[in-house]
Amino acid sequence: MRALDVLLAAFSLLPAAQALSPAEWRSQSIYQVVTDRFAHANGSTTVHCDLTKQDYCGGSWKGIVNKLDYIQDMGFTAVWISPVVENILNKTADGAAYHGYWANDIYQLNAHFGTVDDLKNLSDELHARGMYLMVDVVTNHMAYAGAPENIDYSTLHPFNKESFYHPHCPIDYTSQSSTEICWAGSNAGTGFVSLPDLRTEDDDVQAEFDKWIGQLVANYTIDGLRIDSAGSVNQGFYPSFQAAAGGMHILAEVFSGDPPTLCSYLEFVSGAMNYPSYYWITSSFQGGPLSALVQGLKEMNASCTDTTLLGSFMENHDLPRFPFETTDVSLDMNAIAYTMLTDGIPVIYNGQEQGFGGGLPPLSREALWFSGYKTTGILYTHIKQLNQARSRAIAVDKDWVKERISVSQPDPQTLLMRKGKAGKQMVSLFTNRGAGGEEVMTLLSADTGFTANLDVIEVLNCIDAKTDGSGNLGVGIDNGEPLVFFPAANLKGSGICTKLTGPSTVVSTTRKAVPTRTSAGAGLGSEATATGTGSSDDSATGTEEGSPSVSNSAANSISASGPLRVFGILSRLLRF
Repeated sequence: MRALDVLLAAFSLLPAAQALSPAEWRSQSIYQVVTDRFAHANGSTTVHCDLTKQDYCGGSWKGIVNKLDYIQDMGFTAVWISPVVENILNKTADGAAYHGYWANDIYQLNAHFGTVDDLKNLSDELHARGMYLMVDVVTNHMAYAGAPENIDYSTLHPFNKESFYHPHCPIDYTSQSSTEICWAGSNAGTGFVSLPDLRTEDDDVQAEFDKWIGQLVANYTIDGLRIDSAGSVNQGFYPSFQAAAGGMHILAEVFSGDPPTLCSYLEFVSGAMNYPSYYWITSSFQGGPLSALVQGLKEMNASCTDTTLLGSFMENHDLPRFPFETTDVSLDMNAIAYTMLTDGIPVIYNGQEQGFGGGLPPLSREALWFSGYKTTGILYTHIKQLNQARSRAIAVDKDWVKERISVSQPDPQTLLMRKGKAGKQMVSLFTNRGAGGEEVMTLLSADTGFTANLDVIEVLNCIDAKTDGSGNLGVGIDNGEPLVFFPAANLKGSGICTKLTGPSTVVSTTRKAVPTRTSAGAGLGSEATATGTGSSDDSATGTEEGSPSVSNSAANSISASGPLRVFGILSRLLRF
């Protein structure tokens, strides 16, 4: 029996009051918050935040509490926040530690984000709403403002001796052993940040981390964890660490586009961020073929025993935002819909709902307050509808989240996805035609599972339709937008689509054409500077880890999506 199976079996024996099990996380929908950039405690929407300065902008845990209605009204059930521990205090040539990934003392909190009581209150407020708290943690390294040869290890807590760390060496990201023992960070000398790499394979380091995470989880009633730079830590570290955290679900960041590489970590930890799918999604809806996504799904299913515990995402704080690469809102809507309705736990990054369009970090870490927290925009409404649809599918069949999707292509620019048992299925239709794209087609009963003369409802536009005598359904794609269908009987009493258009044997969306964005930098706000690329969490190169390894199909996806992503990968390899 693998180590993780033993861990999950032990979890089932814990009291019910413990944090959510991995299985229970399948039903959640996660909203990722960069704490410093989400909300001010005083509710200001005008506080200056120059992204290129890479400094604190004043977001806090109190600010998150004050905007929980904004998050919950979109239908999210969990909030993932930035690392909470004390970071280096220096303003360096690599910027300040506003992101939370440069730990100085893991037993103290980051005072920029708030106090002990503030963090406890955030946890309490979430739980009072029936929501859950996921916290980002870093186990790969500590941080020091200075060159590797000048580090004063006594200032790092609790790992205050050089013997806790691997000797300094530059990372060769083509080598897994080098990735695990060498140092991330710019390591560029005086004034820059070094990230001493911890010997997580040593018993004393493991024991200290196990003690720390147990205390952190208990003190703040945390429900789930995301582990930063997980692909840079030896796999054997995770079973004990997850057990010490009470067996709660963990989403490990393994920055790889290769399904076998990613899936190998699931032998040691319950979940991971689905980076292979990220590459296929962004490629397929940014000019590449949908067939790459179909092939990618086959690779994932062949490599992973369970993809339903993975985090499904298309944006985060380490990557260019989707609208930076395309100004077409219809394509964005399709990519978001696929991300949220496919297998796995959906993760939406703060600002997606406002159409933010920042490029490589730090430009993808915009201050959300410049949006005014509008709740009437196209994407905010779209995400809310998708969360409602997903929640309804789970209410109809609690095992819906464990069912694996099946996909087919009615034509090269359309992807049909079915998820759920017969009679309880959700059928979604995605296209990469873009705004203005139109097509009429017939969805075959063999692909949808719909029976003859069945009343169905398209829930994004609330259109009533009916299958023909063979169970086939005629549909019309308007303006290149996605469609999501339920058997009508499954929506009774849900409050979804109480007013319908139809009935008709041909579904056609009725929403007005969605305008394209006029600027790839939309959403940056008047105070943001849209120049430069700057650094990411760990270095001036734009990533915590190195170049993602990619399978053939993932590599094709990357090249198909344009020069920016190629630049991003080269920057990680060449460290500029």
